[in-house]
Amino acid sequence: MGMFDGKVALVTGAGRGIGREIAAAFAREGAAVAANDLTPVNLDETVAAINRDGGRAAAFTADVANKIAVQTMLQTVIDDIGHVDILVNNAGVEPHARLLDLDEWDWERTLAVNLKGPFLLMQAVGRVMAEKAGGTIVNIASIAGRAHGLKDRSAYVASKMGLIGLTREAARELAAYNIRVNAVCPGVVATEMTAGLRKDPEMMDRWLTDIPQGRLGEPADVAGVVLFLCSPAAAYITGQTLNVDGGKVMS
Repeated sequence: MGMFDGKVALVTGAGRGIGREIAAAFAREGAAVAANDLTPVNLDETVAAINRDGGRAAAFTADVANKIAVQTMLQTVIDDIGHVDILVNNAGVEPHARLLDLDEWDWERTLAVNLKGPFLLMQAVGRVMAEKAGGTIVNIASIAGRAHGLKDRSAYVASKMGLIGLTREAARELAAYNIRVNAVCPGVVATEMTAGLRKDPEMMDRWLTDIPQGRLGEPADVAGVVLFLCSPAAAYITGQTLNVDGGKVMS
């Protein structure tokens, strides 16, 4: 028996990295996983791995920044699986550019995927959860949205700060429907997104010097916290933002 037997978890950005591990972790605990991503190849790999390991997952390709695509995806999930109990907003982009050089398209796309996407999904899925009188939502933000900014990442930082604020207000409003909403803020995690920077010894030394635990995070570190926040053990936790960063930001 798994902790989430009979539950359905919709995980965005599940094609690789943190999202892939979150999807797999829910499947290992018995949930049926609706895995979303914009890249079909990556998404198919995630779903194939989960099903090969005895889990249950299906792929749903959609752009989370597009309202019609989100609504169509959600209706397909409901038609195919029946309901949604858990939503994890993990999809995100992170352009690297100085403020003076940042292209307007990159700014708008970052805010669209990282902030508008979670809004659209929380609104659409929240309505479904409200009808069932319950559900849990976790938004994957970043320590960059808290006390630790990132140089040359102004769009990303702005989007993650906005997502933390949106999480609090969503939790305040959706509590009346027995829907809990929390955010998780990863630090530096060993994923494809950080692969290039991890090849730089100077960057690695700088990162590790600032992390009391002396190591980078792994996708499983984040997935474990997400599962906890969606579990009965966290039934009295909502509107909170939890750092998963080895102690880099203590607040």
